[in-house]
Amino acid sequence: MLRTLFITGLFMAASMTTAQGNSFDQPASSPFGKTKSGEAVELYTLTNGKITAKIATLGATLVQLHVPDKDGKLADVILGWDDAAGYQSDDNQYFGCTTGRVCNRIAKGKFKLDGKEYTLATNNDVNHLHGGLDKALSKVVWKARPYANDKGQGVEFTYTSPDGDEGYPGNLTVSVTYFIPTDNNALRINYTATTDKATPVNLTNHAYFNLAGAGSGTILDHNLRINADSFTAVDDTLIPTGEIKSVEGTPLDFRKPVRIGERIDQVDKTSTQGYDHNYVLNAPEEGKPMRLAAVLTDPASKRQMRVMTTEPAVQLYTGNFLKGQKGKDGKTYAHRSACCLETQHYPDSVNHPKFPTTILKPSDKFTSQTVFQFSIAGAAKE
Repeated sequence: MLRTLFITGLFMAASMTTAQGNSFDQPASSPFGKTKSGEAVELYTLTNGKITAKIATLGATLVQLHVPDKDGKLADVILGWDDAAGYQSDDNQYFGCTTGRVCNRIAKGKFKLDGKEYTLATNNDVNHLHGGLDKALSKVVWKARPYANDKGQGVEFTYTSPDGDEGYPGNLTVSVTYFIPTDNNALRINYTATTDKATPVNLTNHAYFNLAGAGSGTILDHNLRINADSFTAVDDTLIPTGEIKSVEGTPLDFRKPVRIGERIDQVDKTSTQGYDHNYVLNAPEEGKPMRLAAVLTDPASKRQMRVMTTEPAVQLYTGNFLKGQKGKDGKTYAHRSACCLETQHYPDSVNHPKFPTTILKPSDKFTSQTVFQFSIAGAAKE
């Protein structure tokens, strides 16, 4: 099955051509520290005057995302660090980064492809997680190309992962573009990738969201809707068994808005230690390439986020291993003080032929888009 997604017109808004008469300046950049090896890291700022995002070249990482509440007051709604050193510390739990080459888990760090077995790093107990170790996409410095046009502001990050990096086959060239349009409060993330050898690819952004503002306490009072009737069942190491189960009658049922904390105790003592589940998204509306993944709402600030994607699944993770580390501006990131909504293909798809394929072939091009749309609850349809 071809991995290419034909998304007609979706990338037009993120055109790389700077328009004449553009009302936006090029996105500003500023130093963000250095890697442990001394490589400079830059931070780019995108804004439409209403919302603002800041993205670092280290890991093509979303560092800040400022969004207005019901009174127009801005708050940074994602967890992160003040400089590159924080993102290289042991306290960083993939905050805001681009994860890959393959996000989520691969069983025992092994897979077979075209008759050859490949061995990857096992960095999550016995399994491979989020692309591996030092050469994972979240750990390297990407090249940045900022741009502006009459549609808005963007920055394209590119990186070529050499054949054999972290055990993966093929020279993989990846592009991740962040874009804020002028006409609505949204952050669009576009992904593309090409390879010279068949290889698995599954890319996502690992932002931790708290719509009350990062460091504002738990997200257990946030209301969440997930547009999924089913999920991928997993074993005790969170590897899919291959079975697709219904959410009906389980604490995983978010088909209607539910307070995150309402039933979390029912999954607290399980292997996931809270919500850490891959949801199989319902099909998009006929004729539309993107599907609704989730709607997250903070009832106090009324900030609401709709997640739209071309991906077939979303991983809900409720910050079960946050441990009170000090983040941006010295704020504390307590247990369950944020949640992740990671649009993706299913975990361990490379070892499950019946799952939607994650294999990218040299003749194909991987493309994917996710949009985080912000509004005030009650002012737009949930």
